[in-house]
Amino acid sequence: MLDVISFINNNLSCHLATCDNGRPHVRGMWLYKADTKGLVFHTGTFKNLHKELEKNPRVEICFYDPKTNMQMRVRGGAMLTGSQVLVEEIIANREFLKAIIKEKGKDSVAVYRVIDCEYSVWTMADNLSPTVWRTWPSA
Repeated sequence: MLDVISFINNNLSCHLATCDNGRPHVRGMWLYKADTKGLVFHTGTFKNLHKELEKNPRVEICFYDPKTNMQMRVRGGAMLTGSQVLVEEIIANREFLKAIIKEKGKDSVAVYRVIDCEYSVWTMADNLSPTVWRTWPSA
């Protein structure tokens, strides 16, 4: 059986889709981590992504592993964590954030957790099959 959390943590580069004023909006992201509670990512409070999520927290995120030619889509609701511990952890582990923090301050980092997740897996072997959504693995 596929270890969903390991798959994502080994393929953190992804594309995240939101809906803004009835129009889809997709951007490349670098997820922070996946765990049994869902997915964790961050953005700047000054960015459009943060503003879009304030209006509509529903997201879908697509991960791809070129080694296995497998794609995984995860959908759920993105909620601000409010965790300063997580903000500090992310800042400590992502060097590129240091310049942003210096310019805009720590309050400019918005950490989200995608909850109530479902996921689907795609490979060429099941290319013609209907999409099957599964419940996120819990502890």
